[in-house]
Amino acid sequence: MTQMQTKSHRPLIIGLGLLAAATGIAAAIWLSNAGTSVANECPARADAAASIDAVAIGELAALMPSSQWRDFADLAFIDADGNDRTLADFAGKKLLVNFWATWCAPCREEMPDLDALQSRYGGDDFEVVAISLDMGSDGPTAARLFLDEIGADNLALYADPSYKVFERLRNEAVTLGLPATVLLDGAACEISVLQGPAHWDSEDGNRVIEALLEI
Repeated sequence: MTQMQTKSHRPLIIGLGLLAAATGIAAAIWLSNAGTSVANECPARADAAASIDAVAIGELAALMPSSQWRDFADLAFIDADGNDRTLADFAGKKLLVNFWATWCAPCREEMPDLDALQSRYGGDDFEVVAISLDMGSDGPTAARLFLDEIGADNLALYADPSYKVFERLRNEAVTLGLPATVLLDGAACEISVLQGPAHWDSEDGNRVIEALLEI
């Protein structure tokens, strides 16, 4: 995707200690995410979505404003220590939530950009939450090894080895494939959705994140 593209041209850490517990954890995540077949709706934030849409050009031209206002606060996954987490744990922060897997080549290519974005903007007001969807008991370990291999020191490891997160995204028509990214406000409410990869570590990516921080 080049800088010349416009909105009208858009295309539709984990240690080995988690290994033994991953099967039970995956089951718990499965039950949590399975309980929501359709996302709760947040209040419509058309002005906020439009402000991001206005700067989502070039490398981010495929980023689409929300029309569903989905509530992602209850989205369940685990952290690097195997603790249960939801996006409600990040209340007050604007979030870029990325869904990826090590077997997904575009996902692998995108990770250094997301690591750079977290390094530049991460803090009290913003966080990149990259959730690995590598399946099975060794899924989180594979994700951790990959992040270590590429030197993604700024990204915390989050994972859903049950793959139930993706089933929820598919059922709610968020995405049909990986990678996928959602931009959320401080209440974990959807503002924008990106199906597919992007070069986030770019001037276009910076403008989008800065617009998100201002809503």
